[in-house]
Formats: sequence, C-alpha cells, structure tokens
Amino acid sequence: MKDFGRIEQAIYSDVAFPEFQGNPLIEALPAKLNKSNLLDSLKVYPPLPTEFRFTGDEMDREDFLLYIKQFRQPLEIYYDVFRAVERAIKEGYSSKNPLSPTTQHYLHYPTEKSTDVIPLTGQFISRGVGISLIGESGTGKTSMLELILKYFPQVINHSTYRDNPLGFKEQVVWIKVECPDKSSVRELCESILYALDAVTGAPFTKPASNHSGLLFQIEQRIKSSYLGVLVIDEMQNLCLQRTSGESGLLKFIKKIINTLGVPVLFCANPAFGEMLISVPQNARRSENGGAYYMERLSFDSIGWKTFVSQLWLLQWTNVETPLTPKLEKKLYELTVGNVDFACRTYIEAQRMVLGTDDESICEVVLQEAYERACVHSSRSSDVLSAKEGLKLVHPNSDSKKHVDKKTFIPSVDRPQHPEFYDQLRSVQFSKTLREDIQNPDLIQSASDENDPFEYLQYKGFICEDPLFEDFVD
Repeated sequence: MKDFGRIEQAIYSDVAFPEFQGNPLIEALPAKLNKSNLLDSLKVYPPLPTEFRFTGDEMDREDFLLYIKQFRQPLEIYYDVFRAVERAIKEGYSSKNPLSPTTQHYLHYPTEKSTDVIPLTGQFISRGVGISLIGESGTGKTSMLELILKYFPQVINHSTYRDNPLGFKEQVVWIKVECPDKSSVRELCESILYALDAVTGAPFTKPASNHSGLLFQIEQRIKSSYLGVLVIDEMQNLCLQRTSGESGLLKFIKKIINTLGVPVLFCANPAFGEMLISVPQNARRSENGGAYYMERLSFDSIGWKTFVSQLWLLQWTNVETPLTPKLEKKLYELTVGNVDFACRTYIEAQRMVLGTDDESICEVVLQEAYERACVHSSRSSDVLSAKEGLKLVHPNSDSKKHVDKKTFIPSVDRPQHPEFYDQLRSVQFSKTLREDIQNPDLIQSASDENDPFEYLQYKGFICEDPLFEDFVD
C-alpha cells in the first residue's frame, strides 16, 4: 500500500499516445497497469491471525480487530473508476504542457479576459471533464476513492526535463475536499486554498476579503499548482433550492472544469443524483468523464463471495469458526450486501465472544452483533426496504428456487441469557440425556390430542405466568 498524500521526485517515462508525448506532467505519472495488476495493487489485506489467537489474552486480541477496519477488497467498479480518473488527469494535462507557449499564456493571463497577446500555438482550450460517483452510505465509495488516489503521488517535484530546466517545481496531481453544508463558494475556495497549501508545504494563503479577489486568488493558485483533478466529496450537501435551479457553487465548479481545465470528480449519496436529473445541464456536466453508481453487493455475485471469504479470515477468536453457507447467508441477510455493515457486524461479533467460555461465532451472535453495531443505520428507510425485498437462494438447495428471508429464531447453542449458559451446556453434552427425559413422547402425545395446548398446559409444560407459577422439574 502506497502512502496517502505522498510526494515524489519526477521520473519521466515514455508514453505511446502522440498527444501525451513530450509533456512532463503526463510522463511523470505512474505507468499504466493491466487490470489484474491494478486490482492487486489496490487491495488491502491485513496480516492474518497467527498462533497468538490461541494463546493471547482476550483484551490483547481485541486490539487486533482494528485490522478489519483496514481491510479493503477491490471490486469490479474499482477498475472502471480508476481508469476514468486516470483518463481525466491525462486529458486535462494534455492541454497544459508547461513547454508550450499556450500554457504560459494560460498561466499569466486571466482566462475569462481577452488579451492583445496571442501565442503562436493558439489559445488555451479546456479539456476538463466531470466524473460522478454516487452510492448509498456504507457501500465503500469513499474508501474506493482513497485507494485510487493513493495510487497516484499527490505532489510530483520537478527540476529538469531532458536536461532542460523547467519553469515550475511542483505538480499537484490531486486534492480532495468536502462540499460545504450551505453551498458556499467562499467555503469551497478556502478549502481548496488550504488543501493546496497543505500538500505543497507552502505558507497558508490568507483568503481575500472580497468575492472577486478570492476568485482571482483561487484561479491563480489552481493554475500555478498544475492541479490534475479536484475531488469533491459529500456533494449531497449541495442546496439547489436556494438559487432556483443552479447554485453559485455549481457555477463556480463549472468554471473550474470549463475555464481552468481541471477535471472534477463528484462523490455523493443518491440525493445528489436526483438533483442532477432535475437540471439536465448539470447532469451532462457531471458525467461527460464517466458516471458510476456504487450499489450494495448481490448475494450471488463474485464481489460478495470474494469479499466475505477474505473478511472471514480475519478472526481472532481462540477457536476458528469456518464460514458456512448458513453463516454467509445470515451475514448477508443482516447487512443486505453493505460492506461497511458487514465489517462492523463481524468486528462486534468477535468482540462479544472474546473472553467467554465459547468464542465460536454462530447466527445468533451475528444477529446480536448487527443490532449493536448498526443500531441506527439498520433502521434507515433504504435498509428496511432492501430487506423487505430480499430473496436468497437457500445454501443447501441445488435448485434455483428462491425463498423469503426467514424470521430470526434464537439458537440453543448460544443462550440469549447468560444465566442459562451452564444448564444448556449440560444438556448439550449430556451422556444420559435420554434417561433424564421423563416423557420422551410428550410432544407426539400432545399432537394426537384435540387441543395440544391444553394438554401441555395440563402436564405443566406451558407456563403462562412465570412470575407466579412454578416450573415443572
């Protein structure tokens, strides 16, 4: 795993595409990888449990559960989004070759004002694009973006190119900021200024007090840093209603793309997608570089199977619980394919049993762990609606017949009340169980009666008022 936000010295590599050749901004980027090698470089597999799991104190073993939060399993969409980001960066840089007079004109003159000086190579033409990534909370879109951005150095330092000195030192490949809550252009500008100063180690720029001064300030800073892509997270914070269709913030972002030529990646919850649909020009602007929707994993998908099989290996209980079809099905029913829910549930399941007499994981433990770890999110409308329509293939069935999600039934191998633990264990491992049962045919006899309930009540095996009635021994 490469360091997040790392700074590297430029190493130039040959590129095949003619429009990219001779451009130090593009030749200094990491070499392209094929799909297999790329996905392999994006995965994060923490160290697997060792013998310490069987010998370590439960309090120490609990610390190792933090590894599960670091676990990342690349999915198919990782490749598609990565390629979109890579294309956008290179396409944006293709019109900003630092060795071109056009780029020098772009750097030194305001982009929206005509000038008497026209470079022989022509005026700057933006090749910035918009990319949108939309998905429900917990599907892993932000984690995926972080892994993709980690692949690229955040800052590349330049000195000479082909034995010729360059007129700049730093190339900022990417920065990531959050959309301000109130759609404030000033807040976004200040976030961008702060991020650019922070990654380059420059003294923090004092934002101009007036609007026009701030816009000029941010334009010059974006240009001089050779920003490759701007990632804006939490775009659902955008408020269109305040400005009757298109906010000042979107107009400002439009300028970054169309005038300054910087690609912008929008990351948001589905609410942002609904906003885009309502204003067609905003929708086109946000997807001309690619539009991606990150959904919950389906139960029979390769993504879910790979994810859960790798997740299950991160187990620090003192007894190994194998991943059975029933456990996999239960985890999916609880989390409806939400990878964040699954990780949190699995962490809590282990935390619950560590230090107990039985550290195995069963369906009951997963149920209780989910209710603890996802107490609020499990009640959200999108999760409830997903569970309402959930249908799974029964793991023990060879047919393709689907069965509805079953109601949760407590399991006797994991008592819901600790005070019953000893009694249940003694029954589970009893060698004289048959001899200890006074009437083994009681249930069969009850089924032969006209009123089985009244029969069992008469025999003293149904207790209607446990506070005042005595139990049958």
